[in-house]
Amino acid sequence: MTSITDPNMSVRFTSAMEESHNKQLKTYGEIMDATTELCQSHRHFVKSALDTCLKKCKDDEMLFETIQTFKRDLEQKNASLKEKRHDISEVMSEIQQKEMQKDDIIQKIEKLKEEQAKRKELIESQNKANKDRLRNLQKARLVFQDHLGMEIRTILGKTQLIKGEKLQFVFRNISPSDQDSAYVVTMGIKEDGSYQIVSSDPALKCLPVLESRLQETNNLPAFLANVRKEFISQARC
Repeated sequence: MTSITDPNMSVRFTSAMEESHNKQLKTYGEIMDATTELCQSHRHFVKSALDTCLKKCKDDEMLFETIQTFKRDLEQKNASLKEKRHDISEVMSEIQQKEMQKDDIIQKIEKLKEEQAKRKELIESQNKANKDRLRNLQKARLVFQDHLGMEIRTILGKTQLIKGEKLQFVFRNISPSDQDSAYVVTMGIKEDGSYQIVSSDPALKCLPVLESRLQETNNLPAFLANVRKEFISQARC
């Protein structure tokens, strides 16, 4: 065994201690280098992660703004669509009203056509009736004017009651005391074609009865004959 007092022993111990210290320093240096490298790598990683997060936040903000823009556009389009639907509804309602007015106008036109046809038939019927009455008047004129001295005059009424063209039947040879004295009946024709007695001079109380009988029988010569009889009867009283 080597003695502790051996000088070589001290040198070897010192050398061993230095070697161990150097190894420790080397190991410490390697650890420091590894730690430094790890710190740098960590910093790079943190910086990269931070950049990624910032980029992600910026992308998220842009995406959020895009979504908000799309949302506003969608709201505007929905509002525009709602307004257009309202306009379409108003147009459809107006079209329905026009269709109803069209149907109403068509019905009114058809009604007017029917009324016009009826009016035409009535006018034709009245014209025929007037022609018949004219023939009766001609017969009455021949009978009464040529044989009994009756005169037929055409007059225009001056009052609202007897407005329009009327006929006057002037009877003479009624009063025994005055053969030229005139006895007059004024008459016209209503819109429905019936006779209308306006007045008589002198007045005859039975004139409404005679008028009613005339309207029932449409026999003008008989009516004039009865009027003449009444004038004669009244003149003799």
